[in-house]
Amino acid sequence: MSFSRRVKEELGKKLPAARHCQLAELTALISMCGIICINEQNEYLIKIRTENLIVAKKYFALIKAAFSIQCEVRISCHKLSPSFIIKRKVEQRKTESFAKKSCMLYELIVKDVQASVRILKAAKLLDEMGDIREELSPARNVLIQNTCCKRSFLRGIFLAGGSITNPEKSYHLEIVTPALKKAEQLCEIIKIFEIEARIVKRKKSYVVYLKDSSQIVDFLNVCEAHLALLDLENIRIKKEIRNTINRQVNCETANIGKTIRASVRQIDDICLIRDRRRLESLPENLIEIAKLRLEYPDVSLKELGSMANPPIGKSGVNHRLRKLSEIAKQIRED
Repeated sequence: MSFSRRVKEELGKKLPAARHCQLAELTALISMCGIICINEQNEYLIKIRTENLIVAKKYFALIKAAFSIQCEVRISCHKLSPSFIIKRKVEQRKTESFAKKSCMLYELIVKDVQASVRILKAAKLLDEMGDIREELSPARNVLIQNTCCKRSFLRGIFLAGGSITNPEKSYHLEIVTPALKKAEQLCEIIKIFEIEARIVKRKKSYVVYLKDSSQIVDFLNVCEAHLALLDLENIRIKKEIRNTINRQVNCETANIGKTIRASVRQIDDICLIRDRRRLESLPENLIEIAKLRLEYPDVSLKELGSMANPPIGKSGVNHRLRKLSEIAKQIRED
């Protein structure tokens, strides 16, 4: 099971206790998946169409809880496009589930005209003239003024059009909306919780997305997906520890390499001085450090200084080795 599905399953089980929050989440589902049909008598009928069983169950439960209305459920199969099938095969590495090249489509219809109008009025999706609001966008009405209602609204929006990548691979949460106006309104609501979402156009849709791991955690907290939030935090901690260890190892490896390269260069200089019979003419302190370096080629400058008699510091060892390097340089020039 993907991480995104686990999040949606957790959100799908949460049914708000307060009716105003139920209406807010129901409005979000209708706004994202709803189709308002008009019959021959110019009357409204509400239809929800989705491929996600979790969304269908949540809509059914909200309609029943908020209005005590039973809606008609239709289940059908529809063919998938070849590009969608290839994408899903690559993602899941399973071809058996797509052998028939079809997917389940769930339609939930409120056929009762009076019930449909009652739902639309309660969801504030009808304007003063009794017409459907543009793009079914309820973001600026009184229905989602309370903080708890905004949480429920965002939960419904994510259920209907959101997804989140596996945090083991990368951090990315997105919600696909059909119109720019709806995407901008969604960003305004998310910003109330101090989360900065961005918008990008993808073909004919507009995607509201988050890429910062801490903001994704905050969004899951707003939607009350607490179990998924804990899983994400555990993964974040593991990745941070792993990255810290990798940085330390890389730093130590670089330091070891630097020490070895410096040691090889110092030994070359000392050997050159010794082969030209110039070592005996040097001061005692330089002779001592030269012999120690030849005897212990792998130790650091600090360890080399502790072996001297009397012991000297790292800067003292470095100064003497630099003197030897200058002498070797002069010999090469001569």
